[in-house]
Amino acid sequence: MDLKKCTRCAGFSLISLSLVCITANALLLVPDGKTWSSDQLSMHVLLLPGFIGGGLMVRSLDPMRARTACSVGCCVPGITHSFLCSIFGMLGAIYCLSVSGVGLRIGPKCFINGEWDYHFQESEGDYLKYNAYWNLCEEPLTVVPWNVTLLSLLVVASCLEMVLCGVYLVNAIILSFD
Repeated sequence: MDLKKCTRCAGFSLISLSLVCITANALLLVPDGKTWSSDQLSMHVLLLPGFIGGGLMVRSLDPMRARTACSVGCCVPGITHSFLCSIFGMLGAIYCLSVSGVGLRIGPKCFINGEWDYHFQESEGDYLKYNAYWNLCEEPLTVVPWNVTLLSLLVVASCLEMVLCGVYLVNAIILSFD
């Protein structure tokens, strides 16, 4: 497979992963399928790591734009565009990974004993091992497995995005010397 096809393939894979991140982040905003006020949602959900980082910033890697720039006969700007967009996408994936990872470590904000708080924060992620604690949240009832599943999906997707952005970056550098 030549480098241009590899770059295009990485770009299309990144578009799919960015849509996964956007969808996961949208679902994080509605635990138990209900809307909650912003003071009842976790801060790491409100920072929108899937929308901003894993979604929009990674979507800047549009393989069609880079190909169009090269087909005009002026390939250096297209490669420069690919290089800058891959750096921007890498930063977005790192943002998504960081915020989602911290969200997993801290745990969700939920209502226990008349108080909305991060009740699992002191466990430093140990709550993930003991799912018996997950039923302690009175509202939203299934917020812990909901957040664990979706934030884990964001972590995995952002790791894949970082690898693919790296491939995109290396290909952009190699193609600039071609």
